[in-house]
Amino acid sequence: MTVKARANAVPVRTVSTRRTVRSRALVSRYSPWKEPTYADSTVGDNVDGEDLIVRRAAVEALGPLNGTVVAVEAGTGRILTIVNQKLALKGGYTPCSTVKVFVGMGALSEGVIERTTQVRFSRRMSLDMTDALARSDNAYFARLGQQLGFDRVSYYAKMLGLGERATLGLDTETPGTLPLEPPPDGVGMMSSFGHGIFLSPLQLASTMAALANGGTLYYLQYPQNRQEAEAFVPRVKRHLEIQPFINDLKPGLMGAVAYGTARRAGAEVDIPVLGKTGTCTDRATPTHLGWFGSFSDTEKNKLAVVVLLTGGKPINGPVASGVAGKVYKTLADQGYFEKERPISPVALVGTRPCCVD
Repeated sequence: MTVKARANAVPVRTVSTRRTVRSRALVSRYSPWKEPTYADSTVGDNVDGEDLIVRRAAVEALGPLNGTVVAVEAGTGRILTIVNQKLALKGGYTPCSTVKVFVGMGALSEGVIERTTQVRFSRRMSLDMTDALARSDNAYFARLGQQLGFDRVSYYAKMLGLGERATLGLDTETPGTLPLEPPPDGVGMMSSFGHGIFLSPLQLASTMAALANGGTLYYLQYPQNRQEAEAFVPRVKRHLEIQPFINDLKPGLMGAVAYGTARRAGAEVDIPVLGKTGTCTDRATPTHLGWFGSFSDTEKNKLAVVVLLTGGKPINGPVASGVAGKVYKTLADQGYFEKERPISPVALVGTRPCCVD
C-alpha cells in the first residue's frame, strides 16, 4: 500500500464504531415492541378511595416500569389500590403461563390427575403438579389441556371468573374474554400459553383472592372516595367447592416462589407468598408481557397482588414477581399482616350459582 493510500484509509476502529451506531439505530427504528418498557404508571390515577399505605408500597415497588399493580383484600373483595388504572381497566391480555392455574384446577377437579401423579415425558424426566407449576412446564399443562378438552378448560376458567366482569358497579372496567372455540394452534397452546384467552389484571386478582380465602369469589369493589370506603360491604359472586383442590395447587404456587420462576417474589419476604408467573408476547399488540398473580397465605389480612408489566424484551414474569415481592416486603415491615382490620358486620350477599355446565 502506498503512503497516499494509507493516508486515505479509514481507521478500522472508526468503521466499527459507525457500523455499531448504525446497527443500534436500525434496531431502535425497527423494534417490534409497541409499548415502552419504562413510563410513569401513576398518571391519571384517582386515589381518593384507596388504602394509601398499600398504594404507596405498590407505587414504590413498580418504580419506573410500565405496568399495573392491583391489590385486593382477599377476604372481602375490596380493591385497595390500582396503580395505572387505565391499563388495569382497559381490557384483557394474553395470560401467558398464568393460565396454568386454571388448567391445574380443572385437571384436579375432574380427576384427570392427582397432585402427586408423575407424568413422564422421557425415560429420565417426569413431573408432578407441584414441580410443573413451580417451574411452569409447558408440555405438562399442554397435555392436561388436551386431556380435559376445550369445553372443560373453558368451564373452569369461567368458574374462576374469566370471561366476565370482575367488579361490581365499576362501569369503566372492560373485561377480558374467553374464546368460543379452540384457537387455531390447538387447546394445548391455550392451556400452556393462554392462546385465545384475554385476561385482565382484575380478573386474575379476583381468582387469586378466591384461592387465598378458600373458594369464595367476591365481586371486586373499588371505592372511589373516602365515604364509599367507609361504607364498604362485601358482595359474594359465588361460593366454589374447590377447597381440596386449592390445597393441591398451593404447593406448586409456593414452590414457584421458593425455587421456581417467581424466586424474586420471596427473596426478602418473611411471610408466605404464593403465586404464578407468566411471560410471553401479546401478538395483537405486539407487546412483551410479564405477569405475576399472587397472594399472601397469612393468618390475617390475606392480600392478593397482581402485577402486569408491558414493554420490550426486558419484561418477563420473574421481573413482575420481584415487583410483587417488594409490595409484600414493605407491608410486612410495617406490620400490615399483623394488624386487626375492621370488617363490615353486614351479611354477605350471594347473587347467583357458580356456573352452568
